[in-house]
Amino acid sequence: MSSTELPETRAAAPAPRVRAVRVAEGEELRSVSLPGLTLTVRARPPARAGLPPALYVHGLGGSSQNWTSLMQCLEDTVDGEAVDLPGFGDSPPPDDGNYSITAHARAVIRLLDARGRGPVHLLGNSLGGAVVTRVAAVRPDLVSTLTLVSPALPELRAQRSAWPTASLALPGVAPLFRRLTRNWTPEMRVRGVVALCYGDPGQVTDEALLHAVEEMERRLELPYFWDVMARSARGIVDAYTLGGQHGLWRQAERVLAPTLLVYGCRDQLVSYRMARKASAAFRDSRLLTLPDAGHVAMMEYPETVAQAVRELLDDSTRS
Repeated sequence: MSSTELPETRAAAPAPRVRAVRVAEGEELRSVSLPGLTLTVRARPPARAGLPPALYVHGLGGSSQNWTSLMQCLEDTVDGEAVDLPGFGDSPPPDDGNYSITAHARAVIRLLDARGRGPVHLLGNSLGGAVVTRVAAVRPDLVSTLTLVSPALPELRAQRSAWPTASLALPGVAPLFRRLTRNWTPEMRVRGVVALCYGDPGQVTDEALLHAVEEMERRLELPYFWDVMARSARGIVDAYTLGGQHGLWRQAERVLAPTLLVYGCRDQLVSYRMARKASAAFRDSRLLTLPDAGHVAMMEYPETVAQAVRELLDDSTRS
């Protein structure tokens, strides 16, 4: 359909290789080349053959690594892959420089079509939650179930703690922030992100913190890092202003797939009060609330989220 097509463009230029992306034990990275973009996919072989496919989509500033723990928890349930959206993780920027919600959704759709893996169990966090909501609305044939962890759906009154992140969308703010924080070490940046995204930052182990610092060092060496962050933040803000059939809440109402909504009561980026609105918008939905979780419940409480996903899949299979 026209809403999911991209014009044919030249092959995307390879990303500058500053250092290798970390791959956890049992995972592997694959590169998928499509006209105009190249996507890196993190795969974890399933515990046995014949399990249904799943695709995980990360949030703003994240990568496929955000799903490592949940992928491991669900390796006995699904054949899981996690994608690095264009410009994030190990995926280079797209040729057209488009980081809108629609463009990210189009990339996911094109990946699924090219791989022939649909329909899949589709999971998204934050920005990724908005992306997969759009995918499920415009291509229901590609989605078996939908799991949304703190999805970035429009809020009329965003929490103050989310304002600095949203401000990256404003012209000139990202370069200014880059200059103001030029003396910050990668560890300082990581600790700031952890404090913002986790309900209890103390849950992050020393090993996990070290890995996150190494990844931050790698990202800061990428010449396009700040531009991708700013343009993707702008894409979220722009999506919030869309009305009519293209509005994210209107598209949520069009989703046919059974949907699991996961919200953390300590989320500083997506307000927990949006859980009620989301439950009403998605027609076949269930809600998991985690009192001590923040913005990345799949990283904080992977076993709990995995159990809720299993129940969703079991119930959808029986119905």
